[in-house]
Amino acid sequence: MPVDESGPEPTPRARAGIADVALAAGVSVATVSRAIRGLPNVAAATRERVLAVAAELRYQADPAASRLAAGSTRTVAVGVPDPATWFFSKVVGGIERKLLVAGYDFLLSGIPDAEHRSRFLYMNAPGGRRCDASILVDVALLPEEADEAISGGHRLVSVGFRHEGFSSVTIDNLKAASRAVDHLVSLGHRRIGLMGLPMDNAMNFVVPPMRRQGYLKAHEAAGLDVDPGLEMVAASTSDAARVACRPILDSSKRPTAVFAMSDEQAFGVMLAGQDLGLRVPGDLSVVGVDDHDQSELVGLTTVRQGVVELGSLAGELLLESLNGGPVKHVEAPTELILRSSSAPPGT
Repeated sequence: MPVDESGPEPTPRARAGIADVALAAGVSVATVSRAIRGLPNVAAATRERVLAVAAELRYQADPAASRLAAGSTRTVAVGVPDPATWFFSKVVGGIERKLLVAGYDFLLSGIPDAEHRSRFLYMNAPGGRRCDASILVDVALLPEEADEAISGGHRLVSVGFRHEGFSSVTIDNLKAASRAVDHLVSLGHRRIGLMGLPMDNAMNFVVPPMRRQGYLKAHEAAGLDVDPGLEMVAASTSDAARVACRPILDSSKRPTAVFAMSDEQAFGVMLAGQDLGLRVPGDLSVVGVDDHDQSELVGLTTVRQGVVELGSLAGELLLESLNGGPVKHVEAPTELILRSSSAPPGT
């Protein structure tokens, strides 16, 4: 049997620390830190000696420690209700592009309920030195939460929620919804269903009630009565909407059209119609909001909002805030995109 004569594996050399560099260069740890970071009050000869020793010892500064020493983490906390959904992933993508180009990392957190919202604000408060600022996407703060964050110096930017104390990016949700319903009314529809989003008071959501107001306003402007029996509620997924709308679409008093608060919900309404043998748009017209990546493929009429652009604008506002810029409120445009899912009733 062969014998391994190579002996034990050599012990890996321990990584040199800043104290090792200071000892070898004959200076203090503080001097090493200043020399490596290029700060003043270090003699040229001393700086050269420190850098030479650091290179010889293959010393690498801890980026996080260096950022903290400079008074900045170069990190931004981003909070969204559900990071896995299409809308939020697209907004986060827009934020990421803007921040990474500027040299910032970001920490993504899911905020599904009020408890997680409070935890997010606590964990990312300025005193924790975890991040430099935060972006909240469709996470509205209670008045006392907003006041406490602002008074504590928490740099915030919000998407979908406006507060006078910090910058925000929003769309006119009431106008977006009323525009969609106005379109259906112009086609001759009089029984228009609403596929709504949950209105969780604990989370203080502002988008669902604003879009419902737009739905109601369009009915009022057209002189139409609203049938409460045509209002449905589901999560913003096609599966949830597909299940939620089937009973109404299968009834004798079904609507001839449905306005869905999101395109993903609209997909579910279209699928439910197909399940029941309804023709879209002949028997059922459907309009959504967002302009999802798949909306053109299925011919969905929708009110487009630049979802990635919302994130990019939020990132831009945050960078301006970090550089001492003033509070700004940006209202992004929306546009009605006409496709094949909407037509006059019975066509």
